Amino acid sequence: MSLSAPEFDFVCDLVRRESAIVLESGKEYLAESRLQTVARRHGLSSASELVRQIRRGSMGGLELEVVDAMTTNETSFFRDAHPWESLRADLLPELFRTRRLAGTINIWCGACSSGQEPYSLAMLLQEHFRAEMDNVKVRILATDLSGTMLERCRLGRYSQLEMNRGLPAPMLVRYFDRQGMEWELRPDVRAMVETSAVNLAEPGSWAGLPQFDLILLRNVLIYFDVETKRDILRRVHSQLRPNGPLILGSAETTIGLIDYFAKDQSGKTIFYRAI
Repeated sequence: MSLSAPEFDFVCDLVRRESAIVLESGKEYLAESRLQTVARRHGLSSASELVRQIRRGSMGGLELEVVDAMTTNETSFFRDAHPWESLRADLLPELFRTRRLAGTINIWCGACSSGQEPYSLAMLLQEHFRAEMDNVKVRILATDLSGTMLERCRLGRYSQLEMNRGLPAPMLVRYFDRQGMEWELRPDVRAMVETSAVNLAEPGSWAGLPQFDLILLRNVLIYFDVETKRDILRRVHSQLRPNGPLILGSAETTIGLIDYFAKDQSGKTIFYRAI
């Protein structure tokens, strides 16, 4: 390991200051691995040298690249099967019924990473709700802190390894085209997803977000401290229409944090309704 304890602490402080994400002790190897990639991109010999350059201020923009690298999280198509079954069987049919007169459904996928979650939702809608979408316009907004991940989401291109993780083979045939060593989503599927940069921990970053009928904020709250979780959930509540569903990761909850949501369940999926 080339990162010393003080250098790792520096990286932790930088990431927390810029994103509110807490890197705990034991993540040294993760930091080393990801920062080595940034270092090589700039012709530096090690993550340790990268940290020294940031401290000197001799290479502008490195701080943002470090935060970008350290906040890139795990994702896959149709991650955890049961929320997608609940969306198909209960939550989306309910939204098409209740929003029929309004004519629009706004869905937010927060912390979307490289886009597998919002595109899983787009494909689910294409598979099961084509007729409903003739009468109700569905807007999917995918946001992330990382500009690198948002660019990947906009491109909708994935490696064979990424395609093998959760994507049913029939959907590969129907919704993707081969482009060299990668697979690219069809334009009509990509067109269903809009992207925008949002730092969940920065209130000003939320400006301009519309009211949503459904919010997916899965597997991101686990990276924040308790007070930051509360602040984010308060703002989520203000962006979610009354009775609108909020889907979190299986290890996440609103219980014990704020009282603005009521716990609900569809099949094996626990979710929360705005009250």
